[in-house]
Amino acid sequence: MKSLRSPLGRVVGLGSAREGAHHWWLQRLTSIALVPLAVWFAVSILSLPALDHVTVVSWMAQSWTALLLILLVLVATWHSQLGVRVVIEDYVHGGSKTLVLVVVTFLHALIAVAGVFAILKVAFGGAA
Repeated sequence: MKSLRSPLGRVVGLGSAREGAHHWWLQRLTSIALVPLAVWFAVSILSLPALDHVTVVSWMAQSWTALLLILLVLVATWHSQLGVRVVIEDYVHGGSKTLVLVVVTFLHALIAVAGVFAILKVAFGGAA
């Protein structure tokens, strides 16, 4: 039976980095986690008696609501980062690929931290 590995791969014993399967699973798991979180968010917002500032802030100040909102923000930004990373790896070529990947990763981290900070600020009464 003929091997599909390159001659160098056979000699050195190196195969696939197996990074793709892990990345694929993370993308699927985050998308599965986003389904109930997004449904909860939509139902919760639509079930509020009004969408004025006081009502939404009092809703966000509830501990379970704040926790689920933080989880939604973190999972959504992680899922987004995974998807954008695939697009960059597939379509950006040359030396700029690494720079773009680093910038995108930092932007997603910044968005996640800002979202969590905003939720915590409202939940602990810092937003008036």
